[in-house]
Amino acid sequence: MTKEDREAFLKGKVALLPDEPGVYRFLDEKGTVIYVGKAKSLKKRVSSYFVASSNHSNKVRALVRNIADITHTVVPTEADALLLENNMIKSLQPKYNILLKDDKTYPWIAVTSEEFPRAIQTRKIFRDGSQYFGPYSSVAMQKNVLDLVQKLYFLRTCRHKLTEERIRQGKFSHCLEFYIGNCKAPCTGRQSRSEYREAVRQAASVLRGNLKEAEEFLTEKMQEAAKVLNFEEAARYKQRLDMLQNYKSKSVIISPLYGDLDVFSLIMDDNTAYCNFMHTAKGAIVNSYTIEMRLRMDESPAAVLTFAIMQICDTLSHRLAREVLVPFLPETEGFVNTKFSVPVRGDKLKLLELSEKNCKLARIEKLKQIEKTDPERHTDRIMEQMRKDLELDRQPRHIECFDNSNIQGNFPVSSCVVFRDGRPYKKDYRHFNIKTVEGIDDFASMRETLHRRYSRMLAENAPLPDLIVVDGGKGQLSSAYETLTELGLQHKIPIIGLAKRLEEVFYPGDPTPLYLDKSSETLKVLMHIRDEAHRFGITFHRQQRSRGFIISELECIPSLGKKSIEKLLRTFRTVSGIKKASADELAEVIGRKRAEAVQTYFRTETDNTTSNHNS
Repeated sequence: MTKEDREAFLKGKVALLPDEPGVYRFLDEKGTVIYVGKAKSLKKRVSSYFVASSNHSNKVRALVRNIADITHTVVPTEADALLLENNMIKSLQPKYNILLKDDKTYPWIAVTSEEFPRAIQTRKIFRDGSQYFGPYSSVAMQKNVLDLVQKLYFLRTCRHKLTEERIRQGKFSHCLEFYIGNCKAPCTGRQSRSEYREAVRQAASVLRGNLKEAEEFLTEKMQEAAKVLNFEEAARYKQRLDMLQNYKSKSVIISPLYGDLDVFSLIMDDNTAYCNFMHTAKGAIVNSYTIEMRLRMDESPAAVLTFAIMQICDTLSHRLAREVLVPFLPETEGFVNTKFSVPVRGDKLKLLELSEKNCKLARIEKLKQIEKTDPERHTDRIMEQMRKDLELDRQPRHIECFDNSNIQGNFPVSSCVVFRDGRPYKKDYRHFNIKTVEGIDDFASMRETLHRRYSRMLAENAPLPDLIVVDGGKGQLSSAYETLTELGLQHKIPIIGLAKRLEEVFYPGDPTPLYLDKSSETLKVLMHIRDEAHRFGITFHRQQRSRGFIISELECIPSLGKKSIEKLLRTFRTVSGIKKASADELAEVIGRKRAEAVQTYFRTETDNTTSNHNS
């Protein structure tokens, strides 16, 4: 690959990166990871490497020269990105990263397994029955959370080996923490073991992220302090309430007690499948990898997932963990000492959802790449997807959409916009002045518009559309379908109605609407053509309304008929232009006598306005 080809390839990769937090990896020509970095916005951070800047160090320039490919993993928060970057640097040891040789780990909070448990800071995890929460991206965050639960639930901070027997023997006495209100003194029996363990349970619940109970408690205390005008105390509760809100964005990286886990997610199109793999160790993600597969036959999802797992393990020389999280069970023959699980709740489900998110993003990037490099293939895919979603006999290459516009029955108009291959074809746009309908009657207006449109197309033997979309629900659709029936087109052109409120798709004679996925490309195309018909109709309606107001004013001038008004507007365009015209200019268009009548009218109108203003 030449330097120019490499640069073009990398720019294309950068353009497709999402504007979300995550970790990016730079690979050299051999496919070896040479740098791992974190970002609040992957697109902005990675693109900064490829902008010429005198601020770039020699190391960065050398790094950029050696980049042959870019991969990335999306995570929910910037804190997650920091944790994932740390684990990837440790496991991959990239050439251009500062290596973490001291094996320093991130901080955790442990709720000990003692008879009277404590909540303590730790960087090491032991299988001693204690509960571990984290990891936290900084010691400051860890201390804030620990301080929060201790102040909420008055957990002891002393290192005494408390047991009920030693408490009965009077081995302990009150300490300073009791006197300043930070502890309820279980060491002297002032707080029972059951009461204390309930406080520990609630503290552990907060550490797991179940914050509703704590939020209600802090809100109540803050309001009580404010009522008695103790604003300093209220501010302290408000500060702790804010800490709880920040804590909600704690890493979704799961508990280390789960051990090592593998996660696989899969999404499938007609002839393509994407599989994402994540590996966690001690509760943190240490590897992520996504592959694309071309499907040859109607393989079952289970068979495709089985193949993907084997392919990824072979590529990465990875040995499956004892537990593997999957969206559905694969064909499990041949996998020894491995348990496949489909999570339905909790941290494991969050981990699977994160894998699925990366899988979907890989698919979106691929589709965007195809749209740029092979637009015909992109169009074919969308058209085929629309055919399937809307249950049509043929692809909707030619779509026409109709919309009505009026204000209290005045200046009623209709618009028809045309899409070809999913894109606006403005050359074929048409608008209609409603001629036979009086007052507000959208149904009759729709019947007139479709009759004029398709009776003319039949007379001219023009090609009919593959799909008609009506802006509206069952009423507008029924009126339009009646017109197609009158013209004998009800079986030749499929027609649907798109209701605005819930984006429901209606079919003639079927009271039950079709609900398309809000993110589906089919619905996006339908909404685009509906909105375009509305825009085009509103624009034309405004023009007609403005023209109508002008004509109404000119009709007030004696001796001016319809033809004279049309001549004036054709020549001078606006009322302002007519007012500014000289007597000779007006006379050339409508004659001397009518020109004098026009100038007399506007002169009188000006005098009346001046008189009213002075009075």
